[in-house]
Amino acid sequence: MGKLPDDGVERIKMSELARRSGVPAATIKHYVNEGLLPEPVRTSRNMAYYDASLVPRIQAIKELQRTRFLPLKVIKEVLERAESSGLEMADAVHLTIRRQAGQEFRSRDQLLEAGLPKGQLRFFESVGLVQAEERDGVIGFTGDDLALLRVLGAARRAGIRPDMLPHTILEPYMRAVRDLAALELDLFEQGVSPHVDDPEELQRLVDVASELSERLVMVLRRKMIQAIVERRREKAEPSTPPPAPSRLETEPAE
Repeated sequence: MGKLPDDGVERIKMSELARRSGVPAATIKHYVNEGLLPEPVRTSRNMAYYDASLVPRIQAIKELQRTRFLPLKVIKEVLERAESSGLEMADAVHLTIRRQAGQEFRSRDQLLEAGLPKGQLRFFESVGLVQAEERDGVIGFTGDDLALLRVLGAARRAGIRPDMLPHTILEPYMRAVRDLAALELDLFEQGVSPHVDDPEELQRLVDVASELSERLVMVLRRKMIQAIVERRREKAEPSTPPPAPSRLETEPAE
């Protein structure tokens, strides 16, 4: 305790921090207690000063609570990932939630009771699309396997019946994505890995590359579908016959 450090950092009282951020002082103190904000500089027992540059971070925390309904523990991970990797906030949220989902577990019986057809589940397992695991004697699914089963279930609930798109169409999808995944790994191992010695930095680049790759594939797929649809529409449209010659054109010249 004592004087404020002479380091060029603008430090303000809690009342001013609350005013600038639009977040109540009690909420900001809670963020500090939960480790989302650094401790203030205290000049006495009852006087504390906060870094004024924390205002955007406080607003981001509050916005993630309001719009994403995320617990503070998850928000802390989101902020740390965004700061360390340079990801946009939305991308950091997506990546963090995806990793959090890996901790969820649903048993085979729970999925079947929820409406997943037993025949489809057996097919997915037989082609290696999903792999069950055992937890405390219970067979079930987690992580991307669980997420994939939920996507397929959502398609059926949306009205895409098996007679429209049978589950067997996933086999060509798997072949195409497997080839793409192998290509991406080759590019990363040949172009990035040889230039990075620090394991932590390499892992960070793996996470960033994975996130950016997913976004790239999504955008390219959308553009290609639009282009293919347009070409097919042009081919399907009947060609316009040339206009019939006018009466003047068909009459012989005098």
